[in-house]
Amino acid sequence: MAKKRKSRGQQRVATPSRPAAPAEGGYARSRAKNEAARAALEPLAPGERPMAVTVGAIVAALFAVANVVAVIAGWDQGVAEDDRARALAYTILATGVLLVLAWGMWKAKYWAVLGMQTLLALTLIASSLGLVTAGKVGAAVILVVILAAAGALFWFLVKAMARIQMPERPTRAR
Repeated sequence: MAKKRKSRGQQRVATPSRPAAPAEGGYARSRAKNEAARAALEPLAPGERPMAVTVGAIVAALFAVANVVAVIAGWDQGVAEDDRARALAYTILATGVLLVLAWGMWKAKYWAVLGMQTLLALTLIASSLGLVTAGKVGAAVILVVILAAAGALFWFLVKAMARIQMPERPTRAR
């Protein structure tokens, strides 16, 4: 006996009535840890700035000043004569970005801390790649110091960012 073949219009696509529930075990544990971490955070008081954000602002300002000093001192190692204008423009741009970040972090702005973390992440990547190809022990030591300092500042800025963006806790009026 031959089966009747249904036309495409007659075929029925099986669709679940509701999506499957996620595994509660792993998610519930993770959710509980997240809630405990959020409960332990204290919102910033007006005018308060976390220590890591203060350190980040000072570091950004110091690197901006170092850029200006390097330009004034004429330190342009490895730059061809016809590329000096481009190198100067890049230095001015980098110095401007660092100054804006320093100001924003001094004011404890979330966007500034996020920008600093982006620069730190790029520094970590570049230093790691440089460490892989380091030809001298002195260069490797300097890169390890940069990795340690940038990594530590990055790590401490994570919690500071959570406190900066944390809204005021609502009171339960029920």
